[in-house]
Amino acid sequence: MKLLIASGIYPPDIGGPATYSALLAEEFPKRGHMVKILTYGSAGISRKIPKGLRHLIYFLACFYKALSCDIIFAQNQLSAGLPAMLAAKIVGRKFIMRVPGDSVWEWAVQKYEIKDSIDNFQNKKYTARIEFRRKIQRFVANNTDAIIVPSFYFKNVVSRWVRDVKKIHVIYNGIKLRDLNQFSADENKDKIIFSVGRMVPWKGFDVLIEIMVDLPDWRLIIVGGGPTKEQLINLIDKLNLKKNVELKNSMLREELLIYLNKAKVFVLNTSFESFSFQVVEAMNTGVPVITTNIGNLPEIINNNEEGILVEPNNKKQIIEAIKKIEKDGDFRKNIIINAHQKAQKFSLENTLDNLEKLLKSLYVIK
Repeated sequence: MKLLIASGIYPPDIGGPATYSALLAEEFPKRGHMVKILTYGSAGISRKIPKGLRHLIYFLACFYKALSCDIIFAQNQLSAGLPAMLAAKIVGRKFIMRVPGDSVWEWAVQKYEIKDSIDNFQNKKYTARIEFRRKIQRFVANNTDAIIVPSFYFKNVVSRWVRDVKKIHVIYNGIKLRDLNQFSADENKDKIIFSVGRMVPWKGFDVLIEIMVDLPDWRLIIVGGGPTKEQLINLIDKLNLKKNVELKNSMLREELLIYLNKAKVFVLNTSFESFSFQVVEAMNTGVPVITTNIGNLPEIINNNEEGILVEPNNKKQIIEAIKKIEKDGDFRKNIIINAHQKAQKFSLENTLDNLEKLLKSLYVIK
């Protein structure tokens, strides 16, 4: 098969679509398939170009590359999904789309500071601009040959967008698993809290920074970039936490794993997650995980078995969970072992096998 992956981002950018695209680009050729990657950056499309024109140029690039491919695989619904879908329809290629989140909800939260959760957002009406984007998102979703979602939780969300729910396939994201012995689970590690993700409102990095006031002997390292980064820098200054909190730019996976292995605990204080590569990476690496009881995260972690689940932005619960992992050696050891075993379910091989099976069912030999 000749596969064109249309994505808005790619490493060293942080985010599921970037990580997923890079894994496919590396692993699918080993299975005899050709993979081409198209991002706005690889197409030479500057952010200085107006949005509509950017999308048009990206569509033309998709159209050109689609001519020599069998299947177009978009990694989001709007910036990559809409141009890729139109190109696929024009050249008569199969079009599939991976839906890692609700692009319209994310945009509305950042643009209009919408406070509704992603679940409540599905059932309410908003401004004409938001509803217009929602119609485009659903239009693209309904014009796919297949939709891939990373969790059963998110299949529930996407099923409200499409007429034919049979086209929705749950394929968990996968990582390259490693032996736990490769990493250090030493209880005497430095008191480092590690977190990774796009710096957007629903990731709750501001709350992580604020709890550091009550954890003066700990350090917090956050890796990522995004629209709220400047606000986070200002918050660190305001709380006089420069010695305790460090913000790092996006980095490649191998470097991320080095930092992760140094951490005593991984915390993801998110209000929305369709699937978290970072949580599974931490589980596989032997770093105790504290995250929230939302989205698909309870599909990955059973509370107090493979990690600790807390309510989003609940400072008291996060601090108590950190202290429990710090002080209770037996508990820490048990969740590390259980988490590493659970992480095997999310192997890259399982992801590739399931994805390849789906692609082959759509592939028509010319």
